[in-house]
Amino acid sequence: MASFDLPHETYDEIKQLIESDDSPVGIDAQKAHVLILHKLAELEKRLDRMEKRMSE
Repeated sequence: MASFDLPHETYDEIKQLIESDDSPVGIDAQKAHVLILHKLAELEKRLDRMEKRMSE
C-alpha cells in the first residue's frame, strides 16, 4: 500500500473540496477527477520546463 506523507491540513483541505453528501461513496468524483487532472497538467508543465533547462 502506498504511503503519502501529506500534512493533516492539506489532507483536510482536499477532503473538504471533494466530499459530497449526495454521493453514495462520500466524494464528488467529478471534482476529484478535475483536481487530479489539474495537478497532472501542472506537473507536466513543470517537467517540460525542467527538461528544457537540462537540454540547454
